[in-house]
Amino acid sequence: MTLPAAASAPRKPARGALPGDPRPQERLARIIRVDHAGEYGAKRIYEGQLAVMGKGPHGRTLRHMAAQEREHLRYFEEQLVARRVRPTALQPLWHVGGWLLGAVTALIGDRAAMACTVAVEEVIDGHYAAQLDHLGPAESDLEEKILKFQAEELEHRDIGLANGAEQAPAYPLLSGTIRVCTRAAIWVAERV
Repeated sequence: MTLPAAASAPRKPARGALPGDPRPQERLARIIRVDHAGEYGAKRIYEGQLAVMGKGPHGRTLRHMAAQEREHLRYFEEQLVARRVRPTALQPLWHVGGWLLGAVTALIGDRAAMACTVAVEEVIDGHYAAQLDHLGPAESDLEEKILKFQAEELEHRDIGLANGAEQAPAYPLLSGTIRVCTRAAIWVAERV
């Protein structure tokens, strides 16, 4: 059986795309999936921190940041449904891992909890910036939301810095470890 010429011809990659790069629809699904996973993880980090520090001097600040993360999560939950994108299969890991990261850094101390926030938010800022490079005019609503969320994540980073994150015990090691883990979580959540 001979296939029609159009069906057998290799597809040309999108302009600027490299062989093996995801197609635009798959890239968009990855964006929604990973952003949902990230916001879910962030919600869980703050829940872990609040379980330890909720009644302390940073409780109000943590509740403010947690409320913003819940708003981000709600948006991406709606996007999963509207765009028929499956969530990451690793959400149970994010559930436990996020809470543990928040609780453990809070147990180390207020500054370590703030260092966690700074490390995560710096990675997320770069992650959102990279995503914005791939969104076209048809995704103006998503772009607008990502820009808003990115600004709020940077606000969280600034709050962490203003509250002594850089004075946390072993800050370079703690911050570096959290950054590496966050980047790994992003890579995995896009794909699994």
